Amino acid sequence: MADIFKFADDLGPLKVIHVYEPSVNLKAVLVIDNIAKGPSIGGVRMAADVSTEECMRLARAMTFKNAAAGLPHGGGKTVLYGDVKMPKTEKEQLIRALANALRNENTYIFAPDMGTNEECMAWIRDEIGRVVGLPREIGGIPLDEIGATGFGLSHVVDVALNYCDFELSGARLVVQGFGAVGKHVSRFLTQQGAVLVAVADSHGAIHNPEGIDVDRLIKLKNEGKCVTDYLDAEKRARDDVIDVECDIWVPAARPDVIHEDNVNRLNTRLVVEGANIPVTHRAEKILHDKGVLCVPDFIANAGGVICAAMEYQGASKAAAFASIEEKLRRNTEQVMETVKHKKVLPRQAAKDMALRRIKRAMSFRRFSLFSSGPEFI
Repeated sequence: MADIFKFADDLGPLKVIHVYEPSVNLKAVLVIDNIAKGPSIGGVRMAADVSTEECMRLARAMTFKNAAAGLPHGGGKTVLYGDVKMPKTEKEQLIRALANALRNENTYIFAPDMGTNEECMAWIRDEIGRVVGLPREIGGIPLDEIGATGFGLSHVVDVALNYCDFELSGARLVVQGFGAVGKHVSRFLTQQGAVLVAVADSHGAIHNPEGIDVDRLIKLKNEGKCVTDYLDAEKRARDDVIDVECDIWVPAARPDVIHEDNVNRLNTRLVVEGANIPVTHRAEKILHDKGVLCVPDFIANAGGVICAAMEYQGASKAAAFASIEEKLRRNTEQVMETVKHKKVLPRQAAKDMALRRIKRAMSFRRFSLFSSGPEFI
């Protein structure tokens, strides 16, 4: 317990809930970090190697992300231990059991994340109803299908390039992680003139300096194949994607893929964080000192949660996309201007902006909940 308390501060977490139901092999953690701005929204992440620490870090990232995006929501996250490739019937049983275990935690709204999708959210809706990211057939805006996060990332790149010395047309793009976020940001950016030269998934990486056909690669992935099944490219080990020379590097997979031990392998000019906490703070400092612009996760990848929050309010896809474009372009420019004039790290500029909004919201609430630290269940 002491190890968990080291993450507690004046923002939270409000609750850390451990869920265990041996009859269905359910093991999960929910972290409700901060609800000053409203009920928390955060995805359900499923993987065999998730942890309470990862969940707490991701929940805090959601607190900053939702505040920076100007949403009436706090931050939360759920991690669910399990193999995402388990049989569908087992996964459904697990997701439904998780929803029921957390039925009364009404300050948390479920959303999809790595390892879960719109269908999983439909199961949660059927059980408890407190969820976003639903299939369109039951009134949702399918975040992964339409590429809300990737759409937002493309606008962040567009604004960030105003503070770089190159243009998008002809820019060499590398994407680490070719799932729901990676494939859509690749699609949006190549449609605007970028050239995808390397990409990785959990099975390996491919590299073609002349360019990779994004539509063909997406088709392969949708058929259940791996990026290494793409024929017109050199096959490489998964982590070799870090070494490929490029102009824009987008991490869109797991946390901490770039850290102090491998950051100097990166040969790029702009990093835009498509995943949550993909680059450690120390690695971001090293990149900054080398003159590499790094747009932090909770600014860059907020398109998905903006879309989810608007779905929760009954908005249309068109309205959600308009809001993503407006909010992310404004926030990126504000952060970049602060970096330019105050000579601070992008993450610090972004964090200061989010903290001002969180602290203002907290000033209106009776937050004595945190006087004795977070609650563990």
